Amino acid sequence: LGGCGILGVGIWLAVTQGNFATLSSSFPSLSAANLLIVTGTFVMIIGFVGCIGAIKENKCLLLSFFIMLLIIFLLELTVVILFFVYTDKIDKYAQRDLKKGLHLYGTDGNIGLTNAWSIIQTDFRCCGVSNYTDWFEVYNTSRVPDSCCLEFSENCGLHSPGTWWKAPCYETVKIWLQENLLAVGIFGLCTAMVQVI
Repeated sequence: LGGCGILGVGIWLAVTQGNFATLSSSFPSLSAANLLIVTGTFVMIIGFVGCIGAIKENKCLLLSFFIMLLIIFLLELTVVILFFVYTDKIDKYAQRDLKKGLHLYGTDGNIGLTNAWSIIQTDFRCCGVSNYTDWFEVYNTSRVPDSCCLEFSENCGLHSPGTWWKAPCYETVKIWLQENLLAVGIFGLCTAMVQVI
């Protein structure tokens, strides 16, 4: 049922927000909708195998269910450990990849990336990856997208830097994630406990 729910939300996102993609230029298909669809499908398959195995009392299906859950649990554990071990390298790579992705902003076929940047800059009141000058390299001139403006208006990104957000988006989002790390940790712990049980 959980898998069906996740899959449903993923399909709904893909249909309604179809062009809202990832910020990464290296992994363009790594969008929220695609992640939810893949996760939902896996959870449904695993749940189906477990349910059929329990109903039929089939040892082979139950063993397959156990092995799949164990593999997923070990993969999750590995990802968490690697994330904490290589935090600095991940930080540098993420910033480099995001800056590379800025060059795709507003280009044909990248409406998802454009929407994602516009929403992040508007909601988090920030501009660029490191600072607003990141956009100068994209446009080859002293301008930023309109979503960087303190007060949004058409072509406000052409005005002076005094009218733009100064906070770097990478650090701003990172601080927000750190502030919400407890909630994410509790969710992850609960998920792991359900898997173990």
